[in-house]
Amino acid sequence: MANLRDIRRRIKSVKNTRQITRAMQLVSSSKMKRAQDAAVAGRPYALLLADLLDTVGEKLDLSGAAISHPFFEKREVKTRGILILSTDKGLCGPLNTNLFRKVVDEVKGDAKFITVGRKATQFVARSKRALIADFTVSDKANFKELRPMLKHLIDSFLKGEIDTIEVAYPSFVNVLVQEPVIQSLLPIVDLREVLDQLKKRVAGENDILAARSDKREMVFEPSAEEVLGQLPDLYVKVIIHQLLLESRAAEYSARMVAMKSATDNASNLVDDLTLDYNKARQAAITQEILEIAAAAAAH
Repeated sequence: MANLRDIRRRIKSVKNTRQITRAMQLVSSSKMKRAQDAAVAGRPYALLLADLLDTVGEKLDLSGAAISHPFFEKREVKTRGILILSTDKGLCGPLNTNLFRKVVDEVKGDAKFITVGRKATQFVARSKRALIADFTVSDKANFKELRPMLKHLIDSFLKGEIDTIEVAYPSFVNVLVQEPVIQSLLPIVDLREVLDQLKKRVAGENDILAARSDKREMVFEPSAEEVLGQLPDLYVKVIIHQLLLESRAAEYSARMVAMKSATDNASNLVDDLTLDYNKARQAAITQEILEIAAAAAAH
């Protein structure tokens, strides 16, 4: 009977766990939809801004004007600057593990790290890498929440504390696939590569990229230097915000899938334990019948 009590206790425990994982699955599913909508809605704007910056640079080159901006200046890379976008909580499958493994594999030599998310902060501290700042961003990931982090990151680049700005994040491909990516932002070397990456994600990009096919002369107000002085800074901020939205969509998708898998596994375990319980109960009943029969035969 002690064995039966143990099985009943375990069945109850697994059912309680299944309720928790089921609730977390539903919550993640709801948040995933909002995060996906936010990520998808931001892609056309990020693509348009990247295309506008590339088109402005192209028009200036054709007009003979020199492009002078710190973000376009190539420099010797002594210290890489890596921004890691991770989750604050676990229970999202191998999402963070795959991201950190990619960082370990691809970031060699001197590098300084800025993190968004507690898991990234713990990873950098645990691996004894150079952490210069860490930030926490809410689930909504509003742009205004990123301003202190963006200012610190860009100031570090302009001061020469870091020679690149690269973003390591889990890219949202679909609900079942989240791909770890390290994307280089600064210095701006090849905007066409960024455009190609964004175009793969945005439907109807031919309508968005109409500026490139416009052959008319472009007039800059108040001046070309003023426009180019503001546009790259805005471009970097918008792209980082978009990547954060992508990482949020990846997080909730991974967590929803992980919790669904945990719920299914709990259901299977309950079925197996129920079968074991019924077998043990039947064996106990059979044993009692045999004992009664043996006692009756003895008399």
